[in-house]
Amino acid sequence: MTQRLAALVLGLFLACNVLAADKSLRIGTLAPKNSLYHRQLMTLGEAWRTANGGGKYLVYPDGSQGGETDMVRRMRIGQLQGGLLSVVGLREIEPSIAALQAMPMMFKSWDEVDYVREKMRPAMEKKFLDQGFVVLAWGDAGWVRFFSKRPAHHPDDYKTMKFFAWGGEAEQQEIMKRLGYTPVPLETADILPAIQTGMIDAVPSTPYFALATQIYNTAPNMLDLNWAPIVGALVMTRKAWDEMTPAAQQQVREAGVKAGGEIRQQARKEVDEAVDAMKKRGLVVNTPDAGQMKAWNALADRLYPQIRGTLVPAATFDEVVAYLKAYRSGKK
Repeated sequence: MTQRLAALVLGLFLACNVLAADKSLRIGTLAPKNSLYHRQLMTLGEAWRTANGGGKYLVYPDGSQGGETDMVRRMRIGQLQGGLLSVVGLREIEPSIAALQAMPMMFKSWDEVDYVREKMRPAMEKKFLDQGFVVLAWGDAGWVRFFSKRPAHHPDDYKTMKFFAWGGEAEQQEIMKRLGYTPVPLETADILPAIQTGMIDAVPSTPYFALATQIYNTAPNMLDLNWAPIVGALVMTRKAWDEMTPAAQQQVREAGVKAGGEIRQQARKEVDEAVDAMKKRGLVVNTPDAGQMKAWNALADRLYPQIRGTLVPAATFDEVVAYLKAYRSGKK
């Protein structure tokens, strides 16, 4: 009995050592395989492996780990150690991040997005750290445009359509309903079959994503309107971060900053390239006239009081407005 007990203890000790030596980092993302975002994640993986002297680095693209809400849950229970997420997933960690994406037509240019994000970044990264996550890189994926089966120019044109809505954003769906729209809550992986089968008629999407997923083949009309920027970040659990040496952390952080810069630069360039590529294959670009733009701005103004304090914490909403006012004033 004593020998068996000793053998069991030795076996458990050896097993623990093997698990401890099995360094692994698993990253989830909705980004398509071989896309700009996937490639940058793989490059970051090389930096992580070098810094740690080896290890298993796996990236799960195409939403194979579920929607972004699912990925955050998987990170919290240790099934994933990181994720490249849009604001949809990031707000599951820290709600105030929604200010960078959930305020339609608030930002007029990438310069404004960059200015506000940089102003908010130190405090925002501290909030994420307090929630158990380290921000390694900030990125974006282009402006949201509306892709639909039928041509549309005016906000009212979309009231007869069924709209894709993020499954985890119940508040947003309620706001859409109050304004007379019909949201259909789905996950990203469901968009293409849903629009092909008629479950939805319109999709808010970046041009790059619409091209990569072939959404535009079924929804060949794009409204030429920058509704909102898609902003995201690469985050890692603090547990995985703390398991690295300070030297390794420094190498990975530097690689993350570089990856974020590449993503922002290339993603903005690929917006126009994606639109041009889709136009050659039948995409129709619908541009609002002055009267229609006035209606879109009026819709945004109606949205802000409903967003402030629900989708975006009131204090953060006001902070963004103040930063934009200061930026525009200084620019003038």
